[in-house]
Amino acid sequence: MKLNLFSKKNKSLLRALVVTDFKLRYQGSVLGYAWSLIKPLFLFAIMYLVFGLIIKIGTIEHYAVYLLLGVILWTFFTESTQQGMNSIINRSDLLRKISLPKFIIVLSATFSALINLFLNLIIVLILIMINGVELNYTALLFPLYILEIYFLSLGLAYLLAALNVKYRDTGHIWEIIMQAAFYATPILYPLSVISDKSDFIAKIILLNPVAQSIQDMRYILITKDTATLSVVYDNFAIVLVPITITILIAFVGSVYFRKSSRYFAERI
Repeated sequence: MKLNLFSKKNKSLLRALVVTDFKLRYQGSVLGYAWSLIKPLFLFAIMYLVFGLIIKIGTIEHYAVYLLLGVILWTFFTESTQQGMNSIINRSDLLRKISLPKFIIVLSATFSALINLFLNLIIVLILIMINGVELNYTALLFPLYILEIYFLSLGLAYLLAALNVKYRDTGHIWEIIMQAAFYATPILYPLSVISDKSDFIAKIILLNPVAQSIQDMRYILITKDTATLSVVYDNFAIVLVPITITILIAFVGSVYFRKSSRYFAERI
């Protein structure tokens, strides 16, 4: 199966699927697209109330922005992997009726999540200005980290989508994994909370590409006090580990999806 994403036909199909996904997701909703902003902001508000005002975890400069950015990036990672995982099953009726490249269905699901991310980042930018966070030239690296977390999400989405067609328990297992991963990732708390107890565990956490990219984005946008992989490890080879993991997952996920897709018609 030859994948030519950049053909005119495939680009038109991708665009149509993304638009249709947005329309169906908010069909019949009074607030419509506003829900893509309300949900992460509501989660942020609760977490900021509990961890920023009541419990007061650590002393982080511009904690509100620090927390909001982490919540929005994690929401994107969760949304893109879950929607990508369910995309083939959700589009089973369409796949039975017409022949179309199956990889585009998963891609469109992750693109929808990516659009939501960009909308939410506008809120982050507004909060950055309100909090008086000073941006410098390092902020120009931000799109590179967005690409890193996106390709990780896409690779996992392809892998999970193929597994979900074969094993319908995949969604339940992934939900449990994501619940555990949320608390194992420094979103609510600074990494120093972990490193004060165990420097080894803190170093292991930062090898996770999601944790690494979130910490790096906080570092270049919000505060230089954020612990990053390059700060914790004084070894360039170690710094490349999360990027290598991302590339491997993207490759393995796409290859497995391509090989499995020939059997989708029998299983959906």
